[in-house]
Amino acid sequence: MSEEAEKNESSLWSNVKVIIQALLLALVIRTFLFQPFTIPSGSMMPTLLVGDYIFVNKFSYGFSKYSLPFAPNLFSGRIFGSEPRRGDVVVFRYPPNPSIDYIKRVIGLPGDHVQVKQGIVYINGKPVPRSPDGTFTSDYRNDPGIDIPVYRETLDDGVTYDTLDEINGSRGDNTREFIVPADHYFMMGDNRDNSLDSRFDVGFVPAENLVGRASVIFFSLGNDTSFLELWKWPANMRWNRIFKVIGG
Repeated sequence: MSEEAEKNESSLWSNVKVIIQALLLALVIRTFLFQPFTIPSGSMMPTLLVGDYIFVNKFSYGFSKYSLPFAPNLFSGRIFGSEPRRGDVVVFRYPPNPSIDYIKRVIGLPGDHVQVKQGIVYINGKPVPRSPDGTFTSDYRNDPGIDIPVYRETLDDGVTYDTLDEINGSRGDNTREFIVPADHYFMMGDNRDNSLDSRFDVGFVPAENLVGRASVIFFSLGNDTSFLELWKWPANMRWNRIFKVIGG
């Protein structure tokens, strides 16, 4: 083999090693540190919008089998587990079908009594204070709400966030009292009249199903713009949402 051929082969192998190392690093980061997610529905409006791309902090609550690709059944429970804070925005696996990711806000912790009465959330018998905070209009074609009333809720630990109340007397505005079991959480979407959450078929979410805490929006496209439609980016980029920290 000529000296030039040996150099080319060595250079090729070096490039392959760099690519392999980069892929392994990306796998480690995605598995144990941060994972990107796209917001596909309006259930968390106005906090999260359709077309937001977010990073989820996967080590914030420790690791479960759902932290790993393909969720191999290697162990149960959580390793290095820690409790979510009331008000955290969390990605979790949908209990009836753990292959599906959901994103909602933690409202009830283990042992809490949670109930909604006339649109007001009660936790352990105390109403969560809320006050009017303007209106909201969506640019999402399938949920085009215009001038929807916004209410600012403030939890007893100081966490505060906006919610939408589009319909007075909707089926989620008056519920039975839910008692959150040990090692489970009660989740609600901020878009209170358009969220399938723990009031309905989601039910209580086991601690094992938590994937991580939503931390930051790193990219955002409005008006139902696909990520692949690069020519539409300039007109539809939500510049004010890029690198926005997710409250709660």
